[in-house]
Amino acid sequence: MTNGHLPADVKRTSVLRRVPSLAEVRFRSECGEEGDVCAFELPIDAFPVTVEAPTGRVMAIVPGDVFLATPGHRQSTKWVDGKIPAGGLTPGGHYWVLAECGLVGELVGNSPSEKDHLGRVKYVGKVYGKGGWDLNIRQFAVPGPAGPNRNMAVYLVLGTSGDSGKTTAGLAVLRTLRMQGHAIVTALKATGTPSLEEISRYRDFGAAQAFDCVDFGLPATDPLGRDGISEAFDRMLDYCLSLPADALVVECGGDLFGANVPAFLKCLRLRRPDPKIVLAATDARRGCSATWGSPSA
Repeated sequence: MTNGHLPADVKRTSVLRRVPSLAEVRFRSECGEEGDVCAFELPIDAFPVTVEAPTGRVMAIVPGDVFLATPGHRQSTKWVDGKIPAGGLTPGGHYWVLAECGLVGELVGNSPSEKDHLGRVKYVGKVYGKGGWDLNIRQFAVPGPAGPNRNMAVYLVLGTSGDSGKTTAGLAVLRTLRMQGHAIVTALKATGTPSLEEISRYRDFGAAQAFDCVDFGLPATDPLGRDGISEAFDRMLDYCLSLPADALVVECGGDLFGANVPAFLKCLRLRRPDPKIVLAATDARRGCSATWGSPSA
C-alpha cells in the first residue's frame, strides 16, 4: 500500500480512544512519530495477536488485518522494551506491537512473560483528517484546568515493581474513601503504559472520573528522562486538582524509578508536599527501603 483509504470501521486500539470516529480513513506514506494516528498491517503469514479496543474489550488482530495504532515507547522489565527509532517509523518497515493499548515500535528487549499482543507488523502510513492535517492524539487531549487548584486530599499509590499490586491498592483506597462519605473521588494513573481496562476499574469502584496519560496527549510516559515530561505532568496535575472532588487517588505505574515516576513526584510535591502515601511492595525489604524523601524523588 502507498496512499489510500480504509473503511470507517477499521479496527483501532485503545490508545486512540479519544480520537473521534472518521467517516473516511485516509492515509499517506509518511514517517510516523509518537502519538500519530497510523495504519499497520499484520502479515498474512503471522499469528493472530490480541490488543485492547477503544471500548476496553480484548480484540483480535488476525493475519491480513489493517488496524490503527500509534508509534510509542515502552520500557518494562516485566514485559518488553521498545522505542521509536530516530526519524520515526518508515512506511513499509516492520515493527512490533509493544503493548495491548496499541504502542508500536522497534523491539529492544523482551522478557520470558507470555504476551499475546507481541507481534511483528508492517507500517502502512499516517492517517490524516479533513484539510489534509495529520491526526495526533495530542489534538484530542483534555482542555486546560477547569479552574483554580482545589484543596482536596491526594492519595499516592507507589510500587516497588511493575506487578506489586498498585491498582489493587488504589482500588482499596478508593473504596475506603467512598465508604467514609467522600462523594466525589477522581482517579489518575499518572505514569507508565496506558490501559483503559485499568482506569475503567477505578470507575467501577466509584471514581467520578478516571484518567491516564492518553487523556493528556501522551501514548506513554516512557522513555526515562524524555523532553517535556515535567510539563506534561504539570498539565495532568493542574487539570485533576481543578476538578470538583473530595479527593484524588494517584497511581504511579511501573516501579519507583521507571516511567519517569521521580519527575512526577517532583511535580506533585510542588502542589502537595505531604500527600498520603500507599506503598505496594512485593517484599518487606523493598517496602522498608523505599522512602518519600529519597533524593531521586
